[in-house]
Amino acid sequence: MMRPSLEEIREAGERLAGVAQVTPVHTSGTLSGLVGRPVSLKAENLQLTGSFKIRGAYNTVAQLSESEREAGVVTSSAGNHGQAVAWAARQAGINATIFVPDGAPMAKFDAAVGYGATVINAGAGFDEAVAAGLRHVEETGATFVHAFDNPRVIAGQGTLGLELAEQLPPGPGTVVIPVGGGGLASGIAIALRALRPELSLVGVQAAACAPFAGRTPVGPTIADGIAVKVPAELTKGILRDLLDDVVVVDDAAISRALVLLLERSKLVVEGAGAAPVAALLQGLVPGDDPACAILAGGNIDATTLRSVTRFGLASSGRYLVVAILIPDRPGQLARIVAAVADLQANVLSVTHHREGRNIGVLETEAELTLETRGEEHSRELVAALAADGFAVRRLT
Repeated sequence: MMRPSLEEIREAGERLAGVAQVTPVHTSGTLSGLVGRPVSLKAENLQLTGSFKIRGAYNTVAQLSESEREAGVVTSSAGNHGQAVAWAARQAGINATIFVPDGAPMAKFDAAVGYGATVINAGAGFDEAVAAGLRHVEETGATFVHAFDNPRVIAGQGTLGLELAEQLPPGPGTVVIPVGGGGLASGIAIALRALRPELSLVGVQAAACAPFAGRTPVGPTIADGIAVKVPAELTKGILRDLLDDVVVVDDAAISRALVLLLERSKLVVEGAGAAPVAALLQGLVPGDDPACAILAGGNIDATTLRSVTRFGLASSGRYLVVAILIPDRPGQLARIVAAVADLQANVLSVTHHREGRNIGVLETEAELTLETRGEEHSRELVAALAADGFAVRRLT
């Protein structure tokens, strides 16, 4: 397959006019201060269907022949691409079947069903879902709309690059892009290398699944939207030629970035969407020129958001969990709570353990979850409790 040209990306932009939104670029004073360089956010999480995927899906479906429309479309997706294909198929009045990995986020699963698609669970991960989708194509003759190994899809995603070329200020800068299968990064890179060659382009992958960074996948990640184990030769070639670098962030960094965006920028993003911000906060993107992070998607269900938020608060020191060994007699817990109150922390929960923890006959262990102002405050609390004579263990 041939990589799409700038002209094909521009043609995709014409098809998407009045369909996909031109999403805003917000400057962030908070992130700029934390990172030490001007930072802006391309809020693609506000896009129709909640992610950039509508661009590539619609551009592909809009170019189907009449016979292809009659047979319908099939795709495999962790969620966002499936939603987008389902929406585009509904607009075109054709059937869509979506194969999703087991455990795909319910918000994404339900949205695809709501758009009228048939959604089928198929295997443990994205690659297994692709295999199931291709088998279905052989049986039905439907058209397979691959999430990234498709020039029409890449051209559609490249329209985001057309927008950035006009929205970003003149002069040098860096665009930080989440990378899963590489379709988004490929499209953006083709457009920006042609229109804004002075910009640096940095891809970001999740540590648990970072094949573009030369790592072997090791397990699940909260950034499920970029958890692609085997990228396509097409996108590998494009990104090898056009990206300046690929960096890797872990789930703890992603969760902290997600919480920061929620609290300070009032933007809800999923793990994949928060990855570029995590890379900036970790100091992994070199330079001091203006940086733009692509918030690729915002489709995170409420239960996942709750879990990730708690994890992010804990990893940034905002939640402190300590185990304290104390004599098993009245008044000891009150001493602990008073010490915590003196340092302006909030007690979220208290659990007692009297067995199974190498606890003496006349001892007990109190496990406290505390809400703090951050890591420095957490360390201050641990030191104060230890100074008050308690044996304190910080739990992670």
